[in-house]
Amino acid sequence: MGFPGLRTASSGLLSAIKIGSRFGRRAKPATPGSEQLQTVPTLNKPQEPASINSLLTIVSDYLNKKEVARIKEAYRFSDQAHLGQFRSSGDPYITHPIAVTEICAGWKLDADALMAALLHDVMEDQGIAKNALAEQFGSDVAELVDGLSKLDRLDFASKAHQQAESFRKMLLAMARDLRVILIKLADRLHNMRTLGAVSPQKRRRIARETLEIYAPIANRLGLNAVYRELQDLCFEAMHPNRYAVLKKALFAARGNRREVLTKIFDAVRAALPAAGIEAEVTGREKTLYGIYQKMTAQKKSFSDVLDIYGFRVLVHTLPETYLALGIVHQLYRPVPGKFKDYVAIPKINGYQSLHTTLVGPFGTPIEFQFRTREMHNVAEQGVAAHWIYKTDDVSLSDIQKKTHSALQSLLDIQSTSGDSGEFLENVKVDLFPDAVYVFTPNGKIISLPRGATPVDFAYSIHTDIGNHAVACKINGEYVPLRTELASGDTVEVITSQASRPSAHWLNFARTGRARSEIRHYLRTVRYTESVAFGKRLLTQSLNEIQVEFPADDDLTWDKLIKESGAKSREEILADIGLGKRLAAVVARRFAADHPLLETTAAHLDVVSAARAAPIMIQGNEGQAVALSSCCGPLPGDDIIASVRVGTGLAVHTADCPIARRAKEREPDRWVDVVWDANHAKHFLARVDVTAINERGVLGRIAGEIAQADSNITNVTMTDDTSESFLLSMTVQVDDRKHLARVFRAIRRIAQVRRIVRVKGHHGH
Repeated sequence: MGFPGLRTASSGLLSAIKIGSRFGRRAKPATPGSEQLQTVPTLNKPQEPASINSLLTIVSDYLNKKEVARIKEAYRFSDQAHLGQFRSSGDPYITHPIAVTEICAGWKLDADALMAALLHDVMEDQGIAKNALAEQFGSDVAELVDGLSKLDRLDFASKAHQQAESFRKMLLAMARDLRVILIKLADRLHNMRTLGAVSPQKRRRIARETLEIYAPIANRLGLNAVYRELQDLCFEAMHPNRYAVLKKALFAARGNRREVLTKIFDAVRAALPAAGIEAEVTGREKTLYGIYQKMTAQKKSFSDVLDIYGFRVLVHTLPETYLALGIVHQLYRPVPGKFKDYVAIPKINGYQSLHTTLVGPFGTPIEFQFRTREMHNVAEQGVAAHWIYKTDDVSLSDIQKKTHSALQSLLDIQSTSGDSGEFLENVKVDLFPDAVYVFTPNGKIISLPRGATPVDFAYSIHTDIGNHAVACKINGEYVPLRTELASGDTVEVITSQASRPSAHWLNFARTGRARSEIRHYLRTVRYTESVAFGKRLLTQSLNEIQVEFPADDDLTWDKLIKESGAKSREEILADIGLGKRLAAVVARRFAADHPLLETTAAHLDVVSAARAAPIMIQGNEGQAVALSSCCGPLPGDDIIASVRVGTGLAVHTADCPIARRAKEREPDRWVDVVWDANHAKHFLARVDVTAINERGVLGRIAGEIAQADSNITNVTMTDDTSESFLLSMTVQVDDRKHLARVFRAIRRIAQVRRIVRVKGHHGH
C-alpha cells in the first residue's frame, strides 16, 4: 500500500490563510475545533520523516494513558514487522505508517483506528495473519487492517482488473466501518506527498489513479482539505513543468494584487461589526489544479483568470450568514448568476455555504463564502468532523449511521455490478458531485449528477420504480425518459407493472446506481427467460422424437454437462434459449440410440435442424425471443426466425426483405417458427392514416380505435398538403385479425382517404 520515496517540494497553496496576518494585521484566533492536523505542508520546505515521538505528542492530547500504551504496542509490532525494509528514498519504512497515523490523529480517530493505521501494511507486505493481529490487538483492529489490505495474489485478467477488485474490496470494508476509508485516504495522501523517489512513469500512474478515485472520494466525504491537496499533488506529479510555471505566476500575481485584497479585507472587516455581526474573515486562493482546470476548460491564459482569490466569512448563527451576505452585497456589486445557496440545499456530501462573486476594486472578480463555524468544520473535515467534535455520550455506531448516507449510493452499486471493471466504471460516475437538485412531487430534494435523466431519478427513489418506469412528468408536463434534468425541476415518474428496463436506457442513464441496476436486471431476467424458453424448445424437440422430458437426476444430464463444459442443467437450457445450442441436437442425446453430436453454437447440426418441428412462438418469451422492429410480426402473419448466438431468436415476417437478404447470406442460422395458438396479447403495430384536414377528425379516429378495443401508444402528425394530414400511429392489437377490425373501424370515417400497415424502418 505504501509507495516508497520522499518528495522534496511541496504543493500546498495557502488553502485557508488568515488574510490579517498576511496583510500586516493579526487575525482572530482559530475557533475551537479548527485545530486539525496540518495536511498542507509548507511551501518549498522538505518534509521531515515522521517520528513516533511527534505522534505520541498528538495522541496524548485526546487519548487516555491506556490507549496511548496500546498505540505504543502497535508501533513496536509494526516496527519489528518492517525491520530492514526501506523506502526508495532510503528512509526506514516505518516512517510511512507513522505519518499515516499522524494524519488520522489530526482527525482525532479512536485508538483502534490509529493502531490499524500503524499496522495497515503488515498483512500485505509482511504476511502477518489476520488471526495473529486479532489475538494481539483485538478483532476490531484486525478487521480494519484486513479491510485496508489488498486482495491476495490472484491471477487477474489485467492490472486494471486487479485494481478494480482491490477498490471493490475497499468499498465493501468501508460499508462495515467508515474508518477504513479515512485511513486509506491518509495512506494515499502521504504516498502522494512522497512520490519524489519513484520513476516518472509510476508517478504519473499513481497520480492518475488518485485523481480518478481517491480525490473524488475525499470530496464526496466532504474532506475538502485532503481533496484540494490531493488534486495539487496529482497535478504536480502528472505535469511538473506546467505546475512549476503556474506556481511562479501565482506567486507573482499574489504580490501584484495585495493592494486590492487589503482594500476589500479592510472594508468587510469594518462593515460587519458596524451591522452588529461578529465574524472571522479569512482569505483564500484557488488551488493550482483548480486554476489549471479553468484555463484548460475555458481556453484562457493565466492573466485572463481573474477570480483566483476569495474571502471566507465565518459567523455564529445561520441567519447571520444571509445578513453578512446582504452587507457585503451593499459594498460591492454581485455578478449576476454567480450566487449559490448551499445552505438551503446542501451538496450531496453535506457541504453548506453561501457562495457569491462580487466585482471588487479595479473590476477584479472576488468570490466570497459565508458559513457558520459548524458548517466550516464539516466543510473542511467532512465525515471526519464527527470524530473530531464528538461528545462522550455519542457512540461510534451512532456516528457511523450519520455518515453512512454519504456512501450509500456507492455501496448499492456493488451488489448489482456484474464484474469489478463495471463496478469501478459505475462508481467513478457517482464520485463526481457536480450535481443538480430536483424535487419529488412531495417536495423532497434529490441530488443527482449533472446530465441525469428521469431514469436516474427513478432508480434513486427505489429500484422497483426504476424497473417499472414507463413515462415521466417534469413540472407537470410529459417528457421523454431521456430528458436531462435541471436544478429546481419537480419530477414525477409514471410506472407500469408491464414495463421493464431496456438496454437502450444505458445510452442516457447517468448515475452508477441506475446503470448497474439496469445491467443487473438485463442479465438476470435474460438468463431466467432463456432457461424457460430453452426448456420449451427442448420439450418440443423431445416430443418430436417421442422422448419424455428427462428428470433432473437423469445421468445423461451429468454426461452432457461434463462433455459440453457447462456448469449446470440450467446453463444448457439457457444456451438453448439464447441460440448457443440447438434444441433438436440436445434432444437426440436423450434418445436410446443417438449419435454423438456436437452441441456448441459453432457447429450447429443443420440436418437435425431441418428435420426438427417448427418452434412455437407465443410472443411473451421476453428477451429470449425478439419480434423484429423492421417488420413488426403479428400473430396471423407467416413468420421465420434467425438464431442469434447469445441473444436468442429474432422473429420476422416471412415477406420481410431484410430477413430474406440475411437468410441468403446465412441460411444455416434460420429455423422454422409458427405462432402458438395460445399466443400473448397486446402486440404493437404501426399504422399510417391519411385524412382530410377537418376539425374533429383526429378525435374521431382516436375514438374509433378505442371502440375497436385497441390503444394508441404513440402518435405523430404531419401536414401532407394544405388539405390533408398524415397520422403515424403505433397501436396495440392482439393479432392480425384484431388489426383488421381496427382498420375497418377507421375506414368508417368519411374523411379518411388511406390507411396502411407500416413495415420497415421508414415508419416512426
